[in-house]
Amino acid sequence: MTYSDAVILRLTKLCEEQHITINKLATLSGITQSTVENIMSGKTKNPKLKTLHKLAIGLGLTVSELLDFPEMNETIFEDE
Repeated sequence: MTYSDAVILRLTKLCEEQHITINKLATLSGITQSTVENIMSGKTKNPKLKTLHKLAIGLGLTVSELLDFPEMNETIFEDE
C-alpha cells in the first residue's frame, strides 16, 4: 500500500459514512473538484497538509482525526 492508497481509502470510507459524494466533499472543503478528483484517482501522490486540513474541516474532523486510522498507523509504505 502507498501513502496515496491509504488517503484514498480513508476519504472513501469517511464519505460513505457521512453519505456524501466526493463532489460534495470538495464543496464542503472549499477546494476544487479537480483537486479532490486528483487525490482520489491517485494522480496526486502526496497531498499538501493544507489540502488535508481543508478536507478534514469539510468532514468535521481535525487533521489528526483524519489521519488517525489503522492503515495509516500500521503500514510501512511503499512510496518512492
